[in-house]
Amino acid sequence: MKFSKNQFPVEQFDLDCRACTRLAEFLDDTKSQYPDYHCRPVAPFGDVSPDVLIVGLAPGMHGANATGRPFTGDYAGVLLYETLFETGFSNQPDSEKADDGLELINCRITNAVKCLPPQNKPTGAEINQCNQFLQAELSSLAGKKILIALGSIAHNAVLKALGLKLSAYKFGHAAEHVLPGGYLLIDSYHCSRYNTQTKRLTAEMFKQVFLTARDKYLASSQ
Repeated sequence: MKFSKNQFPVEQFDLDCRACTRLAEFLDDTKSQYPDYHCRPVAPFGDVSPDVLIVGLAPGMHGANATGRPFTGDYAGVLLYETLFETGFSNQPDSEKADDGLELINCRITNAVKCLPPQNKPTGAEINQCNQFLQAELSSLAGKKILIALGSIAHNAVLKALGLKLSAYKFGHAAEHVLPGGYLLIDSYHCSRYNTQTKRLTAEMFKQVFLTARDKYLASSQ
C-alpha cells in the first residue's frame, strides 16, 4: 500500500494534491503572504482506528492552513477541543500548534475539503473533487463508525461519499441518522465564530452532540 508523507494511504490523503486549480493557486498566493504557514492540504488528525470520525468543512486561513492540523490555531478550534476534552475524547483542552502534545482518544478529525478555500467557501466542484479522500477514509473505518458532521456541507459530503441521496437524510442540529453499512451520522451546527457569537450554537448544545455519541452509542455497544 502506498502511503502519503503524513502516514495516510494516498487514497485517503495526498499532501501533494493540486487537482483543484483555484485552491492550488490560492494556497500559492497565501504562502507568498505568509511564508511560515503550512499552505498545503491538511491531513486528518487523531486516532488511527477511531470509533468516532468528526467531519469539518475545510481548513481556516489562520488555523489549520497555518498550523497544518485541523481546527488548530483558530476560533472554531477553541470550542471543539474544549468540548473534546470535556467529553473524554482528548488529553488536553487546548490546541494551539501541531507539536503541543495534544492527542485525541478514540476519535479523529478530518475535513470535507482538505485545502483552504477563498472566503472559506469551496465550490461544488471542489467539494466533489475532494470527496474521493473522504470516501476512502470512511471505507477504512473498522470500529463503531460514528460520524459527527460539523455543518451541512460536511453532512452532505458524508452522504455523497457513501453514495446516498441527500434528500433522504436532512441536516439538522443534533439529528441522528442511521445509515447503510453500519454508519451512524450525528449532525451539529459548525462551531464557527459566527454560529457561536450569534448563539445559534451554544457550548452546551455542542457538548450534547458529543455526549450523545459517547453515552448513547459508544457506551451501549461496549
